Amino acid sequence: MAKISTVQRSGARFYVNPETRVSLPGVTSTLSMLPKPFLRFWGQKLVAEAAVDSFDFLTRMVETAGREAAVDYLKNAPNRYTKLRASVGSEAHDLFERMIRGESVGRVHPDLEPYRRNFADFLRMANPELVRAEDIAWSDTHGYAGSFDAILRVWVIEREDGKVFIDPTRGTFSKPVLLIVDWKTSKDTYPDVALQMAAYAHADKLIDPEGDEYPMPEFDGAAVLHITPDEWAFKPVDISPRVFEVFLALRHVFTWDRELSKEVLGRPLARSAGRVVTGTQRRK
Repeated sequence: MAKISTVQRSGARFYVNPETRVSLPGVTSTLSMLPKPFLRFWGQKLVAEAAVDSFDFLTRMVETAGREAAVDYLKNAPNRYTKLRASVGSEAHDLFERMIRGESVGRVHPDLEPYRRNFADFLRMANPELVRAEDIAWSDTHGYAGSFDAILRVWVIEREDGKVFIDPTRGTFSKPVLLIVDWKTSKDTYPDVALQMAAYAHADKLIDPEGDEYPMPEFDGAAVLHITPDEWAFKPVDISPRVFEVFLALRHVFTWDRELSKEVLGRPLARSAGRVVTGTQRRK
């Protein structure tokens, strides 16, 4: 089978089958259709903080490079922060994959050490079994694809009061559950992770790095492992049909934004010939 590749088009990621040439938008690009008005205020705050914290630097920049250079520096403050966080997140995800596969990672960069330590603590406390990692979820039915972090099997104990606990000993009274799992290193976990996980879980099939295809398994649920330098938490995530329906609505919005919106306005049936000159204007 052919290996799936990815391409960037107008800021969105697409997954491409080189044999069939089928191109599907990524799950995270589809989620960008979700309104996030809070990002505007977040960006404004970062720009304001950069202006206050870099006042002397900006003054010198205006004197040496000009006003526009200082304006560019300030308006790109959110992009610099996002790029930095993305770099840390990418390196941490690579570290987690190697650790979940049982690889000895040895010493890591000091910036990554807190993540390594907390992920190791998660492995000790949850004792998960790795089923798959870093494969592609592919949906011909609904037209999307995306790379998920892991499929894990963990053992849980369900109490009579409905509370569920992970049993790292995999004891006699615990039962195995199959979960699709995502690692998050952001400041917090946000509700749209449920849309992301539901999309993966409801895909038609998974495709491994070599291009081999397998049926998407039936999951008992989903979970997000939220890791910061200070702590970690393993949280259940709702991937029920009601959540998946919201993702599918965003998938339709993606088609509207990228395709349909460019086709709905036709050429003018009539238009003005030019600027009209009144009689009063002609007499002046």
